Amino acid sequence: MIEELNVQKLADLSDEERSNWQFIDVREPQEVDIAKIESFEVLSLSQFREWSEDIHARFDKDKPTVVMCHHGMRSQQMCQWLMNQGFTDLKNLSGGIDAYSRLVDPSIPRY
Repeated sequence: MIEELNVQKLADLSDEERSNWQFIDVREPQEVDIAKIESFEVLSLSQFREWSEDIHARFDKDKPTVVMCHHGMRSQQMCQWLMNQGFTDLKNLSGGIDAYSRLVDPSIPRY
């Protein structure tokens, strides 16, 4: 089962904790243009063929990895795929960037 990470817990991570975690945003480029969280690396699901073969070169399968989308559905799918690739510490951002904007940082636009 994939752990759900509350947006407030993400916001409360210390800089030291953040430096040991990995952050993946699976939204589309046009969504990221509207709203983003700086520490997240964008791996749009529609561009799966471009990045899927390099996943182990780009990310450490044993580091805590947070996956985000707009509301949490696409990121859940990505977490399942990453788990099948051997990733061991996955967290789906509950409510996605929409919840982060509503509950943590209202300066991030909602769409």
